[in-house]
Amino acid sequence: MTMDTDLRARFIEGMSRVAAAVTVVTTDGEAGRFGVTVSSMTSVSADTSRPSLLISVHHLSPACEAIKKNRRFCANVLSGNQSFVSDLFSGRLKHLNQDRFDAIAWHPGVTGAPIIDGAVVSLDCELKTALMWGTHFLFIGEAGTIDLSAQRSPLVYGNRGYRRAIPIAPD
Repeated sequence: MTMDTDLRARFIEGMSRVAAAVTVVTTDGEAGRFGVTVSSMTSVSADTSRPSLLISVHHLSPACEAIKKNRRFCANVLSGNQSFVSDLFSGRLKHLNQDRFDAIAWHPGVTGAPIIDGAVVSLDCELKTALMWGTHFLFIGEAGTIDLSAQRSPLVYGNRGYRRAIPIAPD
């Protein structure tokens, strides 16, 4: 099935205008330690046995296969001053000749997945469901632990650039 190329281009342009919190998804286990920057992370439900969330990861990302095999991941919503961390895990900083995790402060969560220090919130999850859709895997995980930092302002990506969330004065 082919998609109308104009519709695809309009979709990409339209989605670039949607601001989203920047999340680095990490995993560790038998398949290794990996991380990837994603812009598609959302809550699924707070009213199940454990809160659940959904992330979307490109099927060619090394982190994708590792998440499937490790059966765990941590969704780290970055703070407004962590654009370097986002760039590191998005692959923009290819010139670094070190393990990405050696370049940041982190600690293992209960599942073993890396929790990035300073993230606004880190949701340490067990993988419950994986579904391939188009070019991406949709992963639903249940959070066993949730770390909240003192930092409350997330890094935002929209209009093809980083932004900070700031309060708007009442009218």
